[in-house]
Amino acid sequence: MAPAGSSVEGHGVTSRSAQGRAAGDGRGTRLRVAVHKFGSCDGCQLAFLNAGEALLALAGRVDIVHFAEAGPYAPEARVDVAFVEGSIGTPEEVERIRQVREHARVLVAMGACATSGGVQALRNLAQAADWVARTYPDPGAVHVLAESRPVSAYVAVDLELAGCPVTTRAVMEAVASFLRGAPPPAAREKLCLECKRAGHPCVLVTRGEPCMGPVTEAGCGALCPGLGRACYGCFGPAELSEPDALAGRLAALGLDPAAVRRRLLAIHAGAPAFARAAARIGEGARGGDDG
Repeated sequence: MAPAGSSVEGHGVTSRSAQGRAAGDGRGTRLRVAVHKFGSCDGCQLAFLNAGEALLALAGRVDIVHFAEAGPYAPEARVDVAFVEGSIGTPEEVERIRQVREHARVLVAMGACATSGGVQALRNLAQAADWVARTYPDPGAVHVLAESRPVSAYVAVDLELAGCPVTTRAVMEAVASFLRGAPPPAAREKLCLECKRAGHPCVLVTRGEPCMGPVTEAGCGALCPGLGRACYGCFGPAELSEPDALAGRLAALGLDPAAVRRRLLAIHAGAPAFARAAARIGEGARGGDDG
């Protein structure tokens, strides 16, 4: 594992080192920015493209030198900030992420895949070779690692943006902080606080929905609870969360052990806090309904 460095948490943002707080000099210097894709669905890259007028304003302050989905293509360019979407799942991706790290002053892992392995990390719970053999007619032509892992497993990460997908707001706040040469705002809280501020009734208490809000990091604006649906944990483990206690509460709602495991592992199977809680539920609990 790459060294984590010091930690400064922000709204949907986690700073991993002093380097991550000093990409800009605070005097309006134009930043060279790259956006790289690894194993993912492209959803986090859309956080840039969906910015609308803010993207036009951003173009006036930064030079986007590599962003294959948007047009510019220069994957080996040296940049001030490299945003990375996706998990690392092949030998080629290991070499490529090391090259990205070498060519960037600051590396930002954005979204669930880049920060914890994402949905792809579900294959870490099985034999990857078996999955490949069942899926491809020539398994020998497919070269994958035994596990799908986050970016921080291979290189030092300066900033993590939570979410599946990450929000446009978090991306723009991160870029703004680099331009100012200042750290992101320090506050990392649970989704339940967003629900309370928005006045949403607790779906876990009032409706008996298997909500992941008590252990999930805020940042989505409590989207699902605001629609009367349980949180699925898209933003990953919150600081000082207690997934074991929530697992007990979900079991009391009637979910069988397999269903509780799936709630913990569906999006962030590679997040240590969720993975440890799921393992303690029992290795035999792998079947059953989703609840």
